[in-house]
Amino acid sequence: MNMEDHNDAVASISERLRQFYERHQPFRVYHGSTNSTRAAAKNRDNTVDTSKLNHVLEINNIKKTALVEPNVPMDELVNATVSKGLVPLVVMEFPGITVGGGFSGSAGESSSCRHGPFDSTINWIEIVLPNGEIVRASKTEKPDLFWGAASAFGTLGIVTLLEIQLRDAKDFIELTHYPVGSVPDACKKIQEEVANPATEFVDAIAFSSNSVVVCSGRLVDAIPAGSKPRRYLRRKDPWFYLDVQKRAKKAKQPVIDYVPLVDYLFRWDRGGFWVARYAYKYFFTPFNRITRYVLDTYMHARVMYHALHKSGLSDTYIIQDVGVPYPAVDEFHRWVDQTLNIYPIWLCPIRVRRDAPDSAHGLHADFADPEGPEFMLNFGIWGPGPQDYEELVRLNRAIEQKVHRLGGKKTLYAQAYYTEEEFWQTYNRPAYDAVRSKYHASHLPSVYDKVKVDESAKKNAAKDSRMPAALRNARPFQGLYGVYKAWRGGDYILQAKHRKTDVSESPPKQDSQVSQ
Repeated sequence: MNMEDHNDAVASISERLRQFYERHQPFRVYHGSTNSTRAAAKNRDNTVDTSKLNHVLEINNIKKTALVEPNVPMDELVNATVSKGLVPLVVMEFPGITVGGGFSGSAGESSSCRHGPFDSTINWIEIVLPNGEIVRASKTEKPDLFWGAASAFGTLGIVTLLEIQLRDAKDFIELTHYPVGSVPDACKKIQEEVANPATEFVDAIAFSSNSVVVCSGRLVDAIPAGSKPRRYLRRKDPWFYLDVQKRAKKAKQPVIDYVPLVDYLFRWDRGGFWVARYAYKYFFTPFNRITRYVLDTYMHARVMYHALHKSGLSDTYIIQDVGVPYPAVDEFHRWVDQTLNIYPIWLCPIRVRRDAPDSAHGLHADFADPEGPEFMLNFGIWGPGPQDYEELVRLNRAIEQKVHRLGGKKTLYAQAYYTEEEFWQTYNRPAYDAVRSKYHASHLPSVYDKVKVDESAKKNAAKDSRMPAALRNARPFQGLYGVYKAWRGGDYILQAKHRKTDVSESPPKQDSQVSQ
């Protein structure tokens, strides 16, 4: 796609949104993929299809930037930039996460200790406002719209183009694993590593309350003579967390590895961190090197999310990413350990402070406050929940309430159980509403409407399922259905209608509910 083709596609989207705006009707956006774990029911009558906006339009080696459409996934972006000797400042951990998802959602990785969340590495965006107007926003031009659209989950309009900051790439990551005895000790070591200007990547794995490995990395051009690279993307390679656990967990000294750049960036893809190990138990399957090799095709994040959506099993798991300021790490971890006892836990420092002038806008306007925390330590808490759904909800709500009391924030890709009052006690409603009002989006459902647990969507998904009702919640049939749909492929978000509909020509129905 060239720029002329891009502009034609955006003009079509603009016209579609103008039609919705004239009727003051909300809409949904079909991107073609998702890494959210929320249930969602979409149909062609209330949906704007942007799935063809999936091209890298330009890589500028002089400016070190990439001009990218929103549905470009991380692996395609990395392949395009690395071929030019460059790499994005922040690369989300799963290959299928898109550029637009990283900006309009919330996303960070181990380099976020240096560069902040993914949205902080964007120079400017092109966005179609709800009234159909096509505008550009940056940190200096319409900064209220730029920061308002960041983490807004599409509730200010449709982002159609982004300019991403790049840096020089190198062939390897020198990755040093530091075994420590507790999460507080890990937090201290993480801060020491972040304070070292040579460090470019930092995260950690808590295997238990008294066994944590901090992983600190930097880009290097070559590996020392006699060293062999550690690889993680091939079928025969170990899963990253298992390799760290085996080689570094009980080590007396730091363990140094040299990991090819792309292997490092997507080291968490196989096994989805470690969440895929629960599937082996669910399906009564041994968890060993042989079974991981044989089932490797199904152990990548793209396939796992496909199966997760179709099976409905996300409703039986605790899947939360939450960040708390450094001083609250000890208290929060003790609470998680005593209340949930879910391990491993991913720990990732994220520099949330916004340094850009006039950046106190949108949902996270508080990140511009110089008196607020500069860093938060993200806890990735992912594991099976109680079988009783009400108890599962209670535990998720308890996590949200504890994080709020400690001055933290929750990443909203996962299920949100807040009441509306609780949600707006955590996120900046005045700053968010001000941007929405200015840019013609007040009639659209809010971020809260987008991320809250949607019981009606769950019921509709179950009703539309072709799986016999008696087997829907039965182990392992519920999971087998998801695996079957993942194997079969196809479109698992946009539900087929009994009649074919062209969204570019069909007006929206009155009962359309949500925007994004």
